[in-house]
Amino acid sequence: MDQTTQSLPLWVCYFDFDGVTHDDAVYTSPEAGIHIRTPGRTLFEWLPIFEELLAPYPDVKIVLCTSWVRVFGFEFAKHQLTPSLQSRVIGATFHNRETPKFAFDNMSRGMQICTDVRRRKPTRWFAIDNDDHAWPAGYRENLIKTDDRLGLSDPGVQDAIQKLLASF
Repeated sequence: MDQTTQSLPLWVCYFDFDGVTHDDAVYTSPEAGIHIRTPGRTLFEWLPIFEELLAPYPDVKIVLCTSWVRVFGFEFAKHQLTPSLQSRVIGATFHNRETPKFAFDNMSRGMQICTDVRRRKPTRWFAIDNDDHAWPAGYRENLIKTDDRLGLSDPGVQDAIQKLLASF
């Protein structure tokens, strides 16, 4: 990596799927595949909101912090996003070469993200997630917590993201 590349700021959004891009009631079955059990809800229905929020900030990259990576694989998870969001994805918090599956699965989401932050060393970062269980206290200001049923459709969440991005 050359000096120019090394000196560029790395702005990262750690991005979850369930409870963020759609309702959290997501299940898999051989008959129905991946599906939402909440009537009237669809998978990834709130992605256009995220795309619109990020549009003025082309330098913000995405790191996937979703169980979809562990369960279905990185490429499958990445390809659930729109092409413009896919182009921002630079990785995922789960790397089986970096952390054994057992160890990763026994970390809180916040610890999974903080472990990736220590490895990736972004200039600025934040997370959008519905899971704040055991989130490291020193990094709570980096978390935009969503409601399981509202995700990105919540105007308060959208406002928090806009304010945070404006401070980058």
